[in-house]
Amino acid sequence: MAMNKRQTGQKAATAASSVLRNPKSSKADKTAAGSALSQTPKGKGKK
Repeated sequence: MAMNKRQTGQKAATAASSVLRNPKSSKADKTAAGSALSQTPKGKGKK
């Protein structure tokens, strides 16, 4: 299986983070936001 090299941009990652922190977000919204964040580039110092 080929690796997905696409990454979520900073603005999309920020929006996804807001969705995850919002208690009124639906389960589908949170699932999509988690998926987007799983594709973000790793920061310095993270493995």
